[in-house]
Amino acid sequence: MDRSKLRVALVGTGAVAHLHAEGVAAFADAELVAVADRSAEAARAFALRWGDPEVFDDLEALLAAAHPDVLLICTPPSVHLAQARAAFAAGADVVVEKPPAASLEELDAMQDAADAAGRRLAFVFQQRSGSAAAHVHALLASGELGRPLFATCETLWHRDADYYAVPWRGKWQTEGGGTVLGHGIHQLDLLTHLLGDWESVEARLWRLARDTETEDAATATVAYANGAVASVSVSAVSPRQKSAVRIDCEQATVEVEHLYGHGHEHWRITPAPHVDPATAARWTALPADEVPSGHVALLAEVLAALRDGSALPAIATDAARIFGLVAALYASADADGAAVTPASIAAHPTHRASFRSRVIDRRP
Repeated sequence: MDRSKLRVALVGTGAVAHLHAEGVAAFADAELVAVADRSAEAARAFALRWGDPEVFDDLEALLAAAHPDVLLICTPPSVHLAQARAAFAAGADVVVEKPPAASLEELDAMQDAADAAGRRLAFVFQQRSGSAAAHVHALLASGELGRPLFATCETLWHRDADYYAVPWRGKWQTEGGGTVLGHGIHQLDLLTHLLGDWESVEARLWRLARDTETEDAATATVAYANGAVASVSVSAVSPRQKSAVRIDCEQATVEVEHLYGHGHEHWRITPAPHVDPATAARWTALPADEVPSGHVALLAEVLAALRDGSALPAIATDAARIFGLVAALYASADADGAAVTPASIAAHPTHRASFRSRVIDRRP
């Protein structure tokens, strides 16, 4: 092991953990030194694929023996708070996979624990990353595209019965929510990253085909503080899968359509007919050095900041806004589609502590 490198450990060796390991491997000044998983077989197989780090049966043993600088948390959301607290107590910074916590209260508690320990906490919302998203974010923030007016946000994925056979999935207590929390949060986060603060949400949750406690589809309308209105669709029952965001502004339409990650080829900017060609060409010219979205891009920025002691990048710190929106969506569905605002969710008696909500069952 190279002691001059950032010592990184990982807990939870499921599918998303491989994306984290890829990000560590791509960062020259970091090394994956230890992994832990409840399944020793899964942990060993994972370790053999990613440089043969030490393998531990549980997180406590890993923290005590490996002394990591950074812990990557890739476990179900119901255990994120306890694992983050343990890492902070052991002197490690934490990078936590989405969903970051099982509730707004737990998200606040996680940040409080980081602050109390003098450690740093980063969140993985990788759809915000990439050079195309940065280009579009800058255009919208500058006002060049005019006022955003209308948007659509689609997460149309397909997850079959085998996917939900994993014991913790599809249950309020262990997964925290359904396809909105687990899947739709990606594109909702990208939309909110681009449009800014949200103002209200009206939503419904549906159970159309899957045998779960939680929803397998959702519909919502989100109003943003800048005046834009967005139509949101989330599904885990769509055979032709896609992830898409479209924002219609006064001067141009911005679109991205992909599945699990986007590059320049997935984005399109269509100027309004009256926009002069020189301006249109500047808007549509994406950066020459392409950086695709994903864990590699996000972790490169996060690990560099943790190594240097510099401020964490903004794309890895703002979890409260999107998590509040998701909580509000569940709260609205629980209130038969009534509008929920940031102020009302902040004081909500139950939905700060849990995303458990009413789901309309339309299965045969």
